[in-house]
Amino acid sequence: MKIAVYPGTFDPITFGHIDVIKKSLKIFDKLIVATTDNTDKNYFFSIEERIDIINNSLFKDLKFNKKKIKVISFNNLTIDLCRKYNATAIIRGLRAVSDFEYEFQLAGMNKKLNSKIETMFMMSDVENQIISSKFVKEIANLGGDIERFVTKYTVKMLKSKY
Repeated sequence: MKIAVYPGTFDPITFGHIDVIKKSLKIFDKLIVATTDNTDKNYFFSIEERIDIINNSLFKDLKFNKKKIKVISFNNLTIDLCRKYNATAIIRGLRAVSDFEYEFQLAGMNKKLNSKIETMFMMSDVENQIISSKFVKEIANLGGDIERFVTKYTVKMLKSKY
């Protein structure tokens, strides 16, 4: 079974993230969607809320197969997560050239930590490449329409916060 880990903050998950998940499932038998609980960052949604939003977005709003995706939280090295779940790859989403330098360095460090784990970069479809969680939160805060960027459940959760 081919397994990959897709780590991120997913604060909140967007259609850009979901595009990457769809593409990953074409290549891998199982995908671990892992949202980080790194204490160095300020999150809009708590780790419990992010897990809830991801689960509801993927399995209720979009009807993804629960046997193919596992949603978890983590606060350790992604490489350690790969070892725990027998994953052979880390999935990273790219939106723009500006993402590449950081992602390239991160992939290199992960390769040094475990040479058996590959990092795969994926881009979302063109219409979703400009979406970021940061912009979605800002638009929601200013009363704008975010339904083109996130699932119905995510819209509901954002509206409950603002």
